[in-house]
Amino acid sequence: MTDNVNHPAHYETGKFECIEVMLETQGVEATKDFCVCNALKYIYRHRNKNGVEDIKKADWYLKKYLELAKSQEEKHDNQ
Repeated sequence: MTDNVNHPAHYETGKFECIEVMLETQGVEATKDFCVCNALKYIYRHRNKNGVEDIKKADWYLKKYLELAKSQEEKHDNQ
């Protein structure tokens, strides 16, 4: 069964998801900015496209942002 919120098949190639490749090639700050922009996109369009599914996608991107921010904080604290 396809999970369009947490692991959409169209964002996977081989064993890597797009967000992982983005982190590796663009860095944490750019990926965090992308997460905020994508969350805004999903919230903005939810009434005219996928409703609750888009809100769940926005939530996923906000949680990813928080995960990345927490990881940065922990890394900074351990230095």
